[in-house]
Amino acid sequence: MQQCPISPFRVKILLVRVSSMGDVLHNMPVVDDLLRHFPEAEIDWVVEEAYVNMVKLHRGVRRIIPFALRRWRKSLLSRPTRQEIKNFFTSLRREQYDLVLDTQGLLKTGAIMGLARTVNGGKKVGLANGTEGSGYEAASRIFHTESVAVDRHTHAVLRGRLVAAHAGGYAVDTPASFGMHAPDLGSGSVAPAWMPAQDYAVFYHGTARSSKKWAQDNWVEAAKTVAEYRLPILLPWGNAAEQREAEQLAARIPSATVLPQLSMLEAVALSQRAALVVGVDTGLTHIAAAYERPTVEIYCDSPRWKTEGNWSRKIINLGDVGRPPTVQEVQQAVRSLLTKQADTG
Repeated sequence: MQQCPISPFRVKILLVRVSSMGDVLHNMPVVDDLLRHFPEAEIDWVVEEAYVNMVKLHRGVRRIIPFALRRWRKSLLSRPTRQEIKNFFTSLRREQYDLVLDTQGLLKTGAIMGLARTVNGGKKVGLANGTEGSGYEAASRIFHTESVAVDRHTHAVLRGRLVAAHAGGYAVDTPASFGMHAPDLGSGSVAPAWMPAQDYAVFYHGTARSSKKWAQDNWVEAAKTVAEYRLPILLPWGNAAEQREAEQLAARIPSATVLPQLSMLEAVALSQRAALVVGVDTGLTHIAAAYERPTVEIYCDSPRWKTEGNWSRKIINLGDVGRPPTVQEVQQAVRSLLTKQADTG
């Protein structure tokens, strides 16, 4: 790979990855990669306002530029909205960047890239194509100075890393590192009232798409294995339907507790402190994997190659499209992770 023509000192880089939770999370290793190769880099990030607190978990991001298109669409003609959009443009164009990286490949992220300013010789680099089943929009390429082609089955984390590596003139030759610190819940060292003082397990059973869910009977059987290790099981939820499902599970699992509704940062803390996480293919399960907690990822109706945790031996990925894992497979994975954890202290 050719050497990057930009100076390794004080290089200014803008990342454009606006949503959703999983996509934002999977872009975190890009920050670690860039700082490893450009230790003095100043890295800014454009992200939907709902995920600003998540990006703040990486101390390597200097400035976060909130983007609120989802909310702005509801009131485009109002004066406050027009002022917010004007402020966004002003903030976006405040700096001149050496590199602008669009790792999402949507028309809206390409347009943001197009509006950003670069220094003379600066580059705007994005994806030349999408992966199988992605929401990639080819029109985003019109805003690039360089486009990076990826294999149709490139992992969600690797896609962004490859874009950054091409722009920065280095190779991706290390496992993904997410670089996120523990979330600050504003209570110092005092844990929230809903969080047990002892080790606990989390079951992320809920997801927006019903075909990605694992059967309730399976969760009940998996809980029996967790009970062998005397771990209480916490059941989070994100909407009324998931709350009902959590309550149904808790009625059948003696060691289970239904949590109150959590903020995003509370949900991150829940994953980050867990002794075990078992979850379907959802953003909160992937957060546990990013923190390298002992995690069993369950794939029922989504391609495992796209998001599986492949950077740590503490993550076990089971199932695939149309092939949910059996109860026995999950139980074996739980025993493997918890036994290994007990052996290492």
